[in-house]
Amino acid sequence: QVQLFESGGGVVQAGGSLRLSCVASGRTFTIFSMGWFRQTPGKEREFVARMYWSGSTPTYADSVKGRFTISIDAPKDTAYLQMDSLKPEDTAIYYCVAYTGGGNDYWGQGTQVTVSS
Repeated sequence: QVQLFESGGGVVQAGGSLRLSCVASGRTFTIFSMGWFRQTPGKEREFVARMYWSGSTPTYADSVKGRFTISIDAPKDTAYLQMDSLKPEDTAIYYCVAYTGGGNDYWGQGTQVTVSS
């Protein structure tokens, strides 16, 4: 089992920045990749970014490319999502996900990001 705890959400004006953190605990040695998704009411959860524990080139949704940066601090079992040049359409609940070698995915509880125009 892996537990995830996200933090760093909040309210920010358009053009501003936020940094989300996701701390993993439990069987963290089974994690090989972490990512971020987001969801707004009435819509399906949307992929945002993903990075492998090995530090390989991350992948991003086109909608956030060039504005968001995912990073991983392996010794701290923590993933980050640096969000710059935020837009109102980035408003959503952001979820962290950990992918493990056992084929199980684990999700955090989510953190709300609100971008005001």
